[in-house]
Amino acid sequence: MTEELDVLGHDSDGGSDEVILTPAELIERLEQAWMNEKFAPELLESKCEIVECIMEQLDHMESNLRRAPKGDLKVSIHRMELERIRYVLSSYLRCRLTKIEKFFPHILEKEQARPEGQPSGLSLEELVFAKEYLANTEAYLRNVALKHMPPNLQKVDLLRAVPKPDLDSYVFLRVKQRQENILVEPETDEQRDYVIDLEEGSQHLIRYKTIAPLVASGAVQLI
Repeated sequence: MTEELDVLGHDSDGGSDEVILTPAELIERLEQAWMNEKFAPELLESKCEIVECIMEQLDHMESNLRRAPKGDLKVSIHRMELERIRYVLSSYLRCRLTKIEKFFPHILEKEQARPEGQPSGLSLEELVFAKEYLANTEAYLRNVALKHMPPNLQKVDLLRAVPKPDLDSYVFLRVKQRQENILVEPETDEQRDYVIDLEEGSQHLIRYKTIAPLVASGAVQLI
């Protein structure tokens, strides 16, 4: 992969901006998204533009490898790198689907409450999957259990029945951009709120909801 790639991103106001990435930078973005998704307790914003670009490049790499001379050591090395990228990509997508299955009522509620014009946190395929998962879950509960219960008990509130993501859980992170005056909530009622500075390159163990906006902006990397 040698050519530069156009990746369409979204700014904080919901608009879009085009970012030019080299293939190496593109893979780095995918690996960062993968690590964040693995360690964040909630479903993060979909990086569908990155995924689409990576899939196009994987097809391009595969086509080049098929034309390369057999037995060339470089071909074996490139194929190993190809499989590594495929693993990261599939693990990233699988992690997102697992979270959708786990938190689907809350994810769909958040999607429904999204202001008009604000980009969706799900890819189109993920949104279809979440809606189908909800419909199938409701149909299963209705056919297996609810229809055999008294009329006043034939409804189930999935928002209450399915646990929410635990935003109070702690995560490890590495600071990519220095941050000042980060408000840290107290552990007990006797303690007071206090602020800390996060130095670039430093690592911390901190409550996720404290730094969730920094994960979204790319200022910190979950590890």
